[in-house]
Amino acid sequence: MTGSGLAFGDLPGTVLFMALGYGVDLLARVSWVRGARSFYWGDIDTHGFAILSLLRAQLPAVRSLFMNESTLLAHRALWASEPTQHAAHELPHLDPVEQALYHVLKQHVLGSAVRLEQERISWDIAWPALNDALAKVD
Repeated sequence: MTGSGLAFGDLPGTVLFMALGYGVDLLARVSWVRGARSFYWGDIDTHGFAILSLLRAQLPAVRSLFMNESTLLAHRALWASEPTQHAAHELPHLDPVEQALYHVLKQHVLGSAVRLEQERISWDIAWPALNDALAKVD
């Protein structure tokens, strides 16, 4: 089974937002979201990182999940090709590790327009890792 927001189980005190794409900045308009612990898990591609940067401009404390090189490399067999890459050379609201992976993707270091869609990550991997990440902030 692959992962997506539709597969989420019960996580008390947690609200899931999904399928917003570049509309994530709308979350900042919801007053209680600004004080909540916030996580972002998107596709590992240039647009996924652009969306994270956009979200972090409004919610600076948002943490990314699975948006790292080890996750990308562990799922090499599931890579697809990003149809068009995001135009920006730098994204101002990424942390240094995220920015480095963004550059790897932009410069085609691992291949042409590499993309790992978040729903391709096996749920038996994603669910325990997600629970572990949430437990660390409680």
